Amino acid sequence: MYDVIIIGGGVTGCAAAAELAKYELGICVIEKESDVCEGTSKANSAIVHAGFDAEPGTLKARLNVRGNAMIRKLYKKLDFAFKQNGAMVLCFDESQLSDLEKLREKGKKNGVEGLEIITGDEARASEPKLSPEVKYALFAPTSGIVCPFEMTLAFAENSLENGVEFKLSTNVTGIEKTSDGYKVVTDKGIFETRAVFNCAGVYADEISEMVVEKHFTITPRKGEYMLMDKDAGGTVSHTIFQLPTKMGKGILVTPTVHGNLLVGPTAANIDDKENTATTASGIAEVKAKGSLSVDGLPFNKVITSFTGLRAVGDTHDFIIEEAAPNFFNAAGIESPGLTSAPAIAEMLRELLSKNIDLKLKNDHKDTRKGLVHFAELDRTSQNALIKDNPAYGNIVCRCETITEGEILDAINRPLGATSLDGVKRRTRAGMGRCQAGFCSPKTILLLSKKLGCSIGEIKKNGRQEVSEDA
Repeated sequence: MYDVIIIGGGVTGCAAAAELAKYELGICVIEKESDVCEGTSKANSAIVHAGFDAEPGTLKARLNVRGNAMIRKLYKKLDFAFKQNGAMVLCFDESQLSDLEKLREKGKKNGVEGLEIITGDEARASEPKLSPEVKYALFAPTSGIVCPFEMTLAFAENSLENGVEFKLSTNVTGIEKTSDGYKVVTDKGIFETRAVFNCAGVYADEISEMVVEKHFTITPRKGEYMLMDKDAGGTVSHTIFQLPTKMGKGILVTPTVHGNLLVGPTAANIDDKENTATTASGIAEVKAKGSLSVDGLPFNKVITSFTGLRAVGDTHDFIIEEAAPNFFNAAGIESPGLTSAPAIAEMLRELLSKNIDLKLKNDHKDTRKGLVHFAELDRTSQNALIKDNPAYGNIVCRCETITEGEILDAINRPLGATSLDGVKRRTRAGMGRCQAGFCSPKTILLLSKKLGCSIGEIKKNGRQEVSEDA
């Protein structure tokens, strides 16, 4: 029997696993997809929000500010990409200044440091390509950008090293109460546990209803994005927001930690929890609204468009609760959920500690070494790496300068990649200008060789299940 089963291998579930792994507990993460970071966590704005727009007194407000502070320390310990680049919230009319002032005061109540309102000219002094229509901007220096794949994987790998088990490609079909906990029924068997953390993203309401009566609903909110080549990465240096609405923070323009430029997202509530298709109307909206903030956005340099789904709860706040004895929901984790993830994990651990005695491990490892990024090394370091392992001298992905050594490392690591997307998220092979057109065949060969399967078994999103009589 486990002490805790965590349902969901996104950033919230993996952060919770890493937090609980500090203690002498038996922990298992169950994820229905073939890899962690397959849902909301893989397709979002990648912003570490400062915390100025959440309503004071809400969980979003408190956990956003706490999570922001935690990430600024964790990225060094767990070795994932993060940059504190600051953000600006723009207003285009003198009449909006009062709304900007309200946003600043809200942020101050939430504990956000360094907020100030600057004029349009002051904003353009540091961001020359901002629209001349910008009259004022709220500047938030503690805002940052992160690689959501790397952060989720960092939590997952660190928790695995500290004893957490992961059961991937495992779908939860039911949860039964027992005298001493729960039976979690899956398509791969039944697992017993003393406690359950429900971190199932857009499916969190359905998982909750396996245990308690329905008391919240999760609605997928579709957001479409456009990603531009690294040639466009210097268009802006800060994250550029527009004044938020009831549907969210609006269309943003931001650099990424890897040097690209990201514009989006749209916001449309939908019914289908698997609908991640882009649309002509959505992309047109991204273009039109993004251009309000920044002049001359280089849309001729777009290399891909994608859609993410945000898990929007009908309570208008995060739903973090003990819904039944030792059954804990972490639901409705929409923006700023990525930022809040480590703080949500802390809160879940605190709730659990009221029921289960937690004893810190003596041998917990609080650091993790990420993958080598060959292109970021100086020539001396590159040559030394190649001398030690010639596979680092073979370039597989030309667009991102990703080597065979990096891909093999991604496959061989704890929770190693088993699919093209798994390699892509760990190494960036396939994320460049040609969008995997050149590197996919070689990556497939490396995967099939290391996994001991035919190339036909390698998929974009995971390995095919092979029947016993095949």
